[in-house]
Amino acid sequence: MDKIKVITIFGTRPEAIKMAPLVKQLEKNPRIENKVCVTAQHRQMLDQVLELFNISPDFDLNIMQSRQTLTGITTKVLEGLEEVFLQEKPHLVLVHGDTTTTFTGSLAAFYQKIKIGHVEAGLRTFDKYFPFPEEMNRKLTGAMADLHFAPTLGSKQNLMREGINEKDIFVTGNTVIDAMEFTVEDSYIFDNKELNDIKYNTSKVIMVTAHRRENWGEGIENICNALKDIVEQNEDVEIVYLVHLNPVVKDVVYRILGDTSRVHLLSPLDTKETHNLMNRCYMVMTDSGGLQEEAPHLGKPVLVLRDVTERPEAVEAGTVKLVGTDKGNIVDAANKLIRDSKEYEKMSRAINPYGDGKASRRIEAAILEYFDMEKINYKEFS
Repeated sequence: MDKIKVITIFGTRPEAIKMAPLVKQLEKNPRIENKVCVTAQHRQMLDQVLELFNISPDFDLNIMQSRQTLTGITTKVLEGLEEVFLQEKPHLVLVHGDTTTTFTGSLAAFYQKIKIGHVEAGLRTFDKYFPFPEEMNRKLTGAMADLHFAPTLGSKQNLMREGINEKDIFVTGNTVIDAMEFTVEDSYIFDNKELNDIKYNTSKVIMVTAHRRENWGEGIENICNALKDIVEQNEDVEIVYLVHLNPVVKDVVYRILGDTSRVHLLSPLDTKETHNLMNRCYMVMTDSGGLQEEAPHLGKPVLVLRDVTERPEAVEAGTVKLVGTDKGNIVDAANKLIRDSKEYEKMSRAINPYGDGKASRRIEAAILEYFDMEKINYKEFS
């Protein structure tokens, strides 16, 4: 084998953020021919990341449709990738995390008997419906994968309990920390003027995202009503809510918070804007998985608007607290961080358990070793 032929697949913004530094790392290696295939499960938000990291996909399935269903995404990705794989015949397919693109990309590779590498492997809540459909997406991907790139020791242990051979698991840290080395700037000026006008030095700015499928309906309503109470009870607080474009979320958020003073409702920002807002804010409230990893790297406490998390390491480290979607719990937890400086310091200074900025290099080394191209001694992340 002269070169390892790899196809890296992703389709959503969170996947793209975390795969971009790995794509850039693999591009530099003369022993690896890396091609990028995007499904565009999310179109606009995905394209923002591609532009930021200067990545031009070799294949673009462009599947996104308004109000798309999980079944629709699955069938389109499966059919589109079959054509790509038959044409390219890669040695390895890399997928990331837990999206429908991830699961379907793995299934398409399995059908062609192509080796599968799973980046961010081993995360579990142990409840197949929370988060939905992510928990089953990652479990099913794990069952098909040949190389498991676990971000933490806890994730590795999850995989081993499921019968995955330890020699096929590599503890790498999370590639999102690699990505932040490219994006965060202390003197950053936002493209969004409204963000530049916020007084970060005198206000306690809370960055919010909440859009997960299991929170649709009552969950989002409770979150929005809690945010309304928080800002009304604390005159020094401003909230920046990055509102998902899905009407199921957007309509509820604007109905409840649209006229609330000191609440800024913005469309999702590109990756660089998001990371720099996170760097300037006081704390983060989210139901996102990725922000639970990113915010602690910047010393920002995170209140997770979910009842369970597949990232227990952050809870154990003290950088993250689960508050669920009960209005009272959310308000109480937020007020404690806003008003209790000792509680805030304890969370903001906890050590981030998710990475050191070298995950992509560890993954590259594991791929080379797996295909007998090069033996690289490297220290696993711990």
